[in-house]
Amino acid sequence: MHPELFRIPFTHLTVKSYGVMMVFGFICAIIIIRKLSRGMGENEDHVTTAALYSLIAGVIGARLFYVVHYWAQFKDRGITEIFAVWDGGLELLGGVLTTISVIIIYLRFNRLPIRRYLDILAVGLMMALVFGRIGCLFSGCCFGRPTTCPLAIHFPYNSLAYNSQIRPDDNRHRETPYIELPADYFDGYLLKPLEELSPQQKLEVSKHGKYRCLGIIPTQLYESFSALLGCALLYLHRRKGIRYYQKGLPAPFFFRCGVTFGLLFIVYGTMRFIIEFFRDDNPLGYFGLTISQNLSIVLFAISVVLIVIFGNMKQTPSAKR
Repeated sequence: MHPELFRIPFTHLTVKSYGVMMVFGFICAIIIIRKLSRGMGENEDHVTTAALYSLIAGVIGARLFYVVHYWAQFKDRGITEIFAVWDGGLELLGGVLTTISVIIIYLRFNRLPIRRYLDILAVGLMMALVFGRIGCLFSGCCFGRPTTCPLAIHFPYNSLAYNSQIRPDDNRHRETPYIELPADYFDGYLLKPLEELSPQQKLEVSKHGKYRCLGIIPTQLYESFSALLGCALLYLHRRKGIRYYQKGLPAPFFFRCGVTFGLLFIVYGTMRFIIEFFRDDNPLGYFGLTISQNLSIVLFAISVVLIVIFGNMKQTPSAKR
């Protein structure tokens, strides 16, 4: 867990790891979508601008979704903490939905072929998720359940995962904490800062101490790797469709414009639905599933409908370069 990569010399400013990962994800996404846009004969500047808007909208939407999801944690805090994305706390599903809404508005305003651009940007969104989840790992959010698996990772004292393990969680039907931490580690409800602990207490919460953070499933890495596979799948799918257009051939149903966008939600929804079983941060809701899992089911169903609609729509000729 490294929320801050380094401090800028001669200042009190720090470079946040999540922000760096977002920049890397954005750059990689731009490279991919510009390559695909060239293959479709589309204007690369339009797709880059749309991607920039999607980045801004994605961060805002992901944060707002998270704040609404965990409003109990924010209702008594200052307004500035609601926007403190550098401290962790983003719901990528909310970011994806906001991003797509903004992209559609941009494309309609500029009278651009919506299905083509959505296909291209779908690949970029999945690539951005690869780096976004690595940023989550550095920030310590989106953590997994305790496990004895050799691949388990340990977060430090007073991290989000540690705070979860030392308390019961009614939202996840957990009546007792994983770690029975003595009362002298607390200052009221909050944990004492590490520097205020005695040397013996520091030893007990260290790497080999009695009260160290339990090993947890690295769900951030699992989702990052899954997103990389999903990005490759969407990229190959869109490249296959582009080849038909480049040869002047009618694309089959499954490779027509818009279908890649529909596949985005099937890939992401399936991936997110499965990984949520291994996470330990999101509250359980309807049917014993998390909100993200319930939304994933809805998105999966919508995606199937979109694929059927887009696959049966008349394909438009490729744009001129």
